[in-house]
Formats: sequence, C-alpha cells, structure tokens
Amino acid sequence: MELSLDTLLELEHRGWQALCSSRGGSFYGDLMTEEALMILVNGAVMDRGTIAATLDEAPPWAEYSIDEPRRIPVGEDATALVYRARATREGQDEPFTALMASTYRVVDGVPRLALYQQTTETH
Repeated sequence: MELSLDTLLELEHRGWQALCSSRGGSFYGDLMTEEALMILVNGAVMDRGTIAATLDEAPPWAEYSIDEPRRIPVGEDATALVYRARATREGQDEPFTALMASTYRVVDGVPRLALYQQTTETH
C-alpha cells in the first residue's frame, strides 16, 4: 500500500473527526502501532494504551482545519505527514494552533500511526 498524500490526509481527517465526537481513544487505539507514541504540545508523552484508555474522555473539538499539508517519505514503508492545525473547543477564546507531524508505517498492508508530535507555534 502506498502512503499517498490523499491517504494520509484521509487518516488525519478521520482522526480529527473522532476527536470532535469524543471517540479519539477508540480510533487511535486501533490506528496506532503497538509501540507508538504521541508527544503533545504540553510535553506529555503517551503510549498507545494510555491514548486508548483516556482520549475518549477529552473535551471534543468543535471544529478543526488542516493547512499546508506535506508528505515526507521516511523509509520503504513509512511516511510522515506534516501540517499546521487549527482547532477550537466550545467556550474556548483562542484556537489551538500547532504544527503536527504524523508518521505512518504500513503493517500487514494497513497504515498504522507510529509517532505523532505537536509543536507549538508560539515561540
């Protein structure tokens, strides 16, 4: 399976949609590799088990956008998607904006998230 820009964007949109409907833990629990990590803008590092167990409890996003997406090949069966995200939650004054990097690997013919990192734009 080729990890094209369209495939990567579809996976990211599905992830954001899951986060908008409080299903992020279920979605990412299925999508992530066994050893995957998420590195969040607040410095938290979460493994697959932690994400699967806790992310459904996070406040849902009301809306989001994925801007300036770029596909970065990183190996034979691995590719990163880098983009700028902007998201808001109900009652939030300022939107959350950060640069995102999602690295996917093809495992048994299926794309899986191996590493996700957020970087703040405030510095």
